[in-house]
Amino acid sequence: MITLAHISDIHLSPMPEVALRDLFGKRLTGYLNWKIKRHGELNSETLANLVSHMQAQNADFTAVTGDLVNLALRFEIERAGQWLSALGPADKVAVCPGNHDAYVSGTLESAQEIWGDYMRGETLDDAVFPFVRRVGELAIISCSSAVPTRPFLAVGRFDEKQAERLGRILHVMGEAGYFRTVMIHHPPNPELQHPSFGLKGHRLFRQVIAEHGAEMILHGHTHRSSIHSIPGKGKEVPVVGVAAASAAQGGTLDDPARYNLFRIERQGDGWTCTMREFGFQRLGHDIVMRLQMRIC
Repeated sequence: MITLAHISDIHLSPMPEVALRDLFGKRLTGYLNWKIKRHGELNSETLANLVSHMQAQNADFTAVTGDLVNLALRFEIERAGQWLSALGPADKVAVCPGNHDAYVSGTLESAQEIWGDYMRGETLDDAVFPFVRRVGELAIISCSSAVPTRPFLAVGRFDEKQAERLGRILHVMGEAGYFRTVMIHHPPNPELQHPSFGLKGHRLFRQVIAEHGAEMILHGHTHRSSIHSIPGKGKEVPVVGVAAASAAQGGTLDDPARYNLFRIERQGDGWTCTMREFGFQRLGHDIVMRLQMRIC
């Protein structure tokens, strides 16, 4: 039996002091959005309490599906590196980047440098993504949908080169009998697409899963807890999203902060996976188990 924790959309706060020279283009609109709205809805105390509760579960591995920062300033990226170190060692934690981690050109490369082994693993060639982490019979496959975009856009991108590599990895891991869990920040299912914040290449992603199969897909981005599915190789593949880990109670758009804990066990020639969702309710101050269900 393997336990896998899933947390996303960290959005570390408070926002550092920002010089005027840093607020060009998209960072200006993002900073104004933070000051006007998000600073009251995403906070460090909520995040700290949620992470402490999650760490007490002693999961075998933790998947972080992106958006560790807000404007991807150098200070934010360095602080996120420190946060990852406190979350757990790099051999037990993997990150796939989100759109805020690639907020403007060059910031994703800075994150890769500073976060180091948290955003690295086994690969097929010199390309960073997808990479694989193996924990017992669990294979965590980290994709990247993170690209810099224009102001007011939060779209992701999944291209043909990454799709080809993902297909080969899924095939190899499937032949070897692993429980294949794919991480990607933007949701790939059609129900959650939108021109301003969806995933460009979502059909391509689904084609790869339909051809090669997977056991589970984890994402963030929406700041909502959700469970959907997409066609796999002979069976439906669950697609699980989780609320933002720093989302305070009382937010107007988002679910309160939550994380998911999966219990994965081999059963004969197949698998069983039970998901428990922990987090805050709309009312009350305690972190509770909100949901328990078998997803495969």
